[in-house]
This record gives sequence, C-alpha cells and structure tokens, in this order.
Amino acid sequence: MLRPLYARAHATYGLPLSSLKVSRTMSSTAFIIPVDPKQPSSKAIPSLDLAKLWSTVPSGSSALKVGTTRIFYDTPAEKDGLNVTALTSLGDSFSARAGDARKELVRKAVGSAVKKVKELSEGIGEVAIDASIDPQASAVAAHLASYNFSLKTSGSTVYKPETGNHPPEKLTLHPLAGSTEWETGVAYAKAQNFARTLMELPANILTPTAFTERVKSEFDGLKSVEIIVHDEAWAKEQGMNTFLSVTKGTDEPAKFLEIHYKGASPESQPIAFVGKGITFDSGGISLKPSAGMKLMRGDMGGAATVVGAALAIAQLQLPVNLVVVTPLCENLPGPRANKPGDIVYAMNGKSIEIDNTDAEGRLILADALYYTSTVYKPHTLIDSATLTGAMDIALGEVYSGVFSTSDSLWEELRVAGEAEYDRFWRMPLDQDYAPQINSSNADLCNTGGRPAGSCTAALFLKSFVGGIEEEDGKEPSLRWAHIDIAGSMEATRPTPYQEKGMTGRPVRALVEFVRRMSQQ
Repeated sequence: MLRPLYARAHATYGLPLSSLKVSRTMSSTAFIIPVDPKQPSSKAIPSLDLAKLWSTVPSGSSALKVGTTRIFYDTPAEKDGLNVTALTSLGDSFSARAGDARKELVRKAVGSAVKKVKELSEGIGEVAIDASIDPQASAVAAHLASYNFSLKTSGSTVYKPETGNHPPEKLTLHPLAGSTEWETGVAYAKAQNFARTLMELPANILTPTAFTERVKSEFDGLKSVEIIVHDEAWAKEQGMNTFLSVTKGTDEPAKFLEIHYKGASPESQPIAFVGKGITFDSGGISLKPSAGMKLMRGDMGGAATVVGAALAIAQLQLPVNLVVVTPLCENLPGPRANKPGDIVYAMNGKSIEIDNTDAEGRLILADALYYTSTVYKPHTLIDSATLTGAMDIALGEVYSGVFSTSDSLWEELRVAGEAEYDRFWRMPLDQDYAPQINSSNADLCNTGGRPAGSCTAALFLKSFVGGIEEEDGKEPSLRWAHIDIAGSMEATRPTPYQEKGMTGRPVRALVEFVRRMSQQ
C-alpha cells in the first residue's frame, strides 16, 4: 500500500516530521492535484491512479477539511529525479458548492498545497498544478501562497531591493495544461504581490521618489501606458495646499504620480483610481505611539493597491481608459510641520482646520480627489486609503469598508469582491455625521472625534469630489466610492493562500471590477 513518505519514515524510523525534507541534491518536480474527497478522480497525470492513491490517505472518522494536504514521494516515479505528488482536499462540501464559493475552495486547496511544497526545502524547484477545475483561481492561489518577502541576507532567495521590484521566487509554478484563464490569474496575483512588496519595503528604501521609480520600471514596455511624475513646484501651481502642508515636516521631496492607461477609444470617458501615498506616517506633531509604528511604512497601501490594479489592467489590455493618481509624501514632525489649529485652503478653495496632524491622509486625498474628478471627469472614481483606525476596529482584517454615493457602484464592487474573496462591507455615508466636522472655525475640520471616525473621514473626502451631486434635476455625472483598507492592509494571521504581513488588498477586487465593467 502506498503511504505518504513522511508517515512511513516517521513510523519506521521515529524521525520527527519537521526533519523530513527533500535533499537539496535532488532535482525534483512537485505535482499538486486538488481532490474532491467524494469523487477522487483526475486524468491530469495518466500514469497516476488518483483514486487508489487517495484511498491510502488516512482520514479518520470525518472527511478531510479543505486544504488538508498529503505528500507522496517518488510519485510518479522517474529515473532522473524524485518526484513528489501533493494531494490536497477540496473539502467534503465541494461537490455541493457552485460559483464564488467553489472558486474559494479551489484557492484554499491549491494555496495550502503550495505552502506544504514550500516546506520541502531546496529539493523542489518546479511545481506543476492540476488547474483543470478552475485555472484562474488556481493561479491566483499558487502565486499568492508562494510569495515571500524578506530582507535577510542569507538563504537561497536573498532579495536585494536595489536589484528589482520583486523578491526572487523559490518555486517555478505552471499548470499541467496551459490556458488563458491561468495567465489571467497570474496577472491578478502578481499585481497583488507587487503591491505587497511596495507596502513591505521600509520607508528609508521606498521614499516618494523611489516609489515613482519602481512604478516606472514595472510598467516599462507596457502598451498604451503613460506615466507622469509631478514635483512640489507643480503641485503649488495647482493650489494643492492641503497636500503640500503634510510634507512640510520632512526633507524628502513629495511627488504626485499619474498613470494613464488608454485601452479604449480616446473619446471614451475614463475610470479613475486615487490612492493615498503616505510612505511613512509618524503622525506628525500629533505623534503616534511608538509601539507598532513600523506598520506605518505601509501607509501608502492605497497608492500601492491602485498602482497594482492598474498594472494588471494594462497587462491584460482591458478595453477601458484608466487614470490613476497617487499623492506621495511623508508625514513627520519638523520645524515647519503642520500644527494642531492650523488652517489651510484646499485646491477647491475650502478652508480646513487641522485638529490632528495624524489625520493627514484625508488632507492629501482632498486635493487629489478634486484634481482627478474635475480635470479628467471620469464616470467612476474609486479611492483606496489606509485612512482610519476606526475602520480596523469596525471590520478588522476580513472586510474592507466601502462608502459610496452610488448604489450601482457599491453593488458592482460587492460582486467583484465576492468573486475574488477580497470582500467589501458597505458603511454609512450620511450627512447626519456632518456636524462633527463642520463646527470649527473653518469650512471643515480634519477630524470629527472618536465616534464614527471612519464615517466622518469619508464624509470629509466627499466634499472634494466633483460631479457627485445632482444638477438641474439630472443624475450625478460621477459615481464615487471610498475604500478604507486600514484593517485589511495587514494579515495578522495566515490564510490558506497568504502568509502574515501586508496583504496588497484590494488589488484583485479592483481588477475584477474593471474587467466586469469592460464587458458591459
């Protein structure tokens, strides 16, 4: 009877399971095959009797949970190397599932198996995946699960940030049968991994200038893409006083990045993304507590995710026009930094009292949203920002919060998020919160106190989006949604297809949203 090698070795020699690794001298391929426990069959590897092999897997009194993976060595047997086959359970309920729920079971199974294969040390370099059930979901899970960020200087996959935008890949992943759907999934996942890397890089390496340089190198050679980088002098000419006020406390130059992807006819109205790009947020004069402050290297997560989504959209050549805008700067205390009580005038002329310098994200977004909505006049504008700690309290890391002026836009985002299991939850955007932010000496105050903090922040941003109000009885010309990713920016616990760390969410949901819109 075939038994997993680790089980045989453990039983025969008493070796601890953690010590049983593939020798680094072996040249091996790992095959990953998702298995429906109720119908264990696959023709992906003709020489392999999957039903017979699966029957050797001990399951106890209940069916194996989704993602449970068993490793078989020297299977299928070859002369030139020691192959490995990983059978991964799709869960007892797989045959009864359909649609998005079925896709997520595939992601969990494939991702869990890739993680197991990663543990086999240096002997495995190539991974062939039976992606026949859902090629796109399989590709997404495999590439997200194989991602690893580390700046340690020892090991086989040392990443030196100055050499490129991506940590080296330990595993070469490919499907047993190629397909367009697999390649689409690769684009989705690698775009998210790019955002993860940007968010993980420390602030001394990823400055506003370095951010723009990495984006330019990543988009280099892509068709129909134009990248524009503006400096502080340009921003001053535009009257972006709220954006520039935030960067006064640092010597690091601020940048204002634009990405234009022209995949549709020139007269076609664009979609627009805006991303908050604080490359490090100390809180400014309203200094944050030191515990956990290093997480604020990822306070440009909004910028990273909209850039990552744009990357996949351009690589897939989706038939849309897209404008991406990211204001980039640091928020540090300094002799010229914003002070509580200061009043600044935004690009749209509104006066803003700065009650708390740690509420800086909405200041840089105010000018970016007004600029994007009035200059490019998109039909849909979505901003992504690690905006409020209140959102983390409200939703944790499971959902990203969405505030929207449009029911149809919310529904399209919800559907896209469910399809990629990168989920959204709608939050209230209600004028009854307005007294919390408009009762100061200025038109607006940049904080509204602790109650409903994410709601007052979203309402603040709404004041700077042009085209969302009805005019002369006509429907608004712009649909707007604000996505607060302060909770979902980081995974504090691993999932079947992601490790702990920066998540790069909601890249896949945004790409899926645009893909579906392009098909309408």
